[in-house]
Amino acid sequence: MQLHQLKPFHKSKKRKRIGRGGKRGTYSGRGAKGQRSRAGARIRPALRDFIKKIPKKRGIGFKKLREKIEIVNIEDLNKKFKEGEKITSELLLEKKMVKRIKGKIPLVKILGKGNPTKKLLIEGCGVSKGAKDKIEKAGGSVQ
Repeated sequence: MQLHQLKPFHKSKKRKRIGRGGKRGTYSGRGAKGQRSRAGARIRPALRDFIKKIPKKRGIGFKKLREKIEIVNIEDLNKKFKEGEKITSELLLEKKMVKRIKGKIPLVKILGKGNPTKKLLIEGCGVSKGAKDKIEKAGGSVQ
């Protein structure tokens, strides 16, 4: 058997010729007016739409891949830590005040909500200006 001797197993089905009168009424299933109802309707390629959606410059819709920062307030530190205890992001993780982000110890920032009643020694954490002032007034230090 050779290639030119092969024949399809099923008969080929005739294409439905729409819009030529018959039992489907005046519009014959094509709706009324518009590009799709015409013979030889040309619908623009999907690729062009895709290309138009891509921004020309990198600034549109671009999010910087910044690490998320966990926030802790002074009032929370007052409750969990003792007088003169060093506070680091690892200790905050142990005391379950912050959670791991994608398996890593997160960046921590301390904000100034509440008033410190203890000396707090903070290392390796971000501290807001207001929080720093409050901690230093209470006799603590920020490094």
